[in-house]
Amino acid sequence: MNHINVKKFGLAFGLTGALLYLGCMILMLTVGHDGTVKFFNSILHGVDVSSIVRMEVPIWEALIGIIEIFVLGWLVGACIAGFYNASIKGK
Repeated sequence: MNHINVKKFGLAFGLTGALLYLGCMILMLTVGHDGTVKFFNSILHGVDVSSIVRMEVPIWEALIGIIEIFVLGWLVGACIAGFYNASIKGK
């Protein structure tokens, strides 16, 4: 079996997370509070998110969020690749 490049897999996870975060930002900007609530209520099997959706997010906070999601995604992807690589070396 082949090993997974830890840095590339981490980058793929990080960029995917950042893309999803950006998609959420675009959704909130285009459909407003009610549309955002309907969207996330349907994804979360009817859990009512209306009380926790905050539409007035400062741009600096959104940029920090994208960076945080990227870093967390990179770490998750790197861990998955590292654990996978470690498991195939033992066989």
